[in-house]
Amino acid sequence: MTRGEYNEYRGWKIPENEDPKEQGYLVEYVDGGKPCDERHAGYISWSPACVFKDAYRPNGNLTFGDALTALKLGKKVSRSGWNDLQYVVAQAQSTNTEASKIWNPYNKAHAEKLGGSIDVAPYCTLKTVQDTLAMGWTPSTGDLFANDWTVIDT
Repeated sequence: MTRGEYNEYRGWKIPENEDPKEQGYLVEYVDGGKPCDERHAGYISWSPACVFKDAYRPNGNLTFGDALTALKLGKKVSRSGWNDLQYVVAQAQSTNTEASKIWNPYNKAHAEKLGGSIDVAPYCTLKTVQDTLAMGWTPSTGDLFANDWTVIDT
């Protein structure tokens, strides 16, 4: 959709200093933004094509930075080559975790020494091919530089 088509769609007069033939995209955000046009369920805006192509990538072509952002939002992520057999999730920071909820006896004893609770730093877990959880997963160099991350919707 060109800038001119978007302005016409919204019923707006295009400013004289803008090129009505500039290529771009109508973008609709349906993740909680308040609708700004009764024809749409979410907030809409127009993005120039060059900006859109730099900011929006298809799922499966995401960088680790994109995956990390998704992890921080509570999403499950995977590499394209993992075939949904493995995935990573993040455990948010926990404050005042009761000693009784800590499974490792050494960590439990330390929490008891601190008065019965302890703060737990955020960490990632990997669901492995063997159906186990690898606690404290850290990405490899290959994972960091990969552009094949996927956000798994479940």
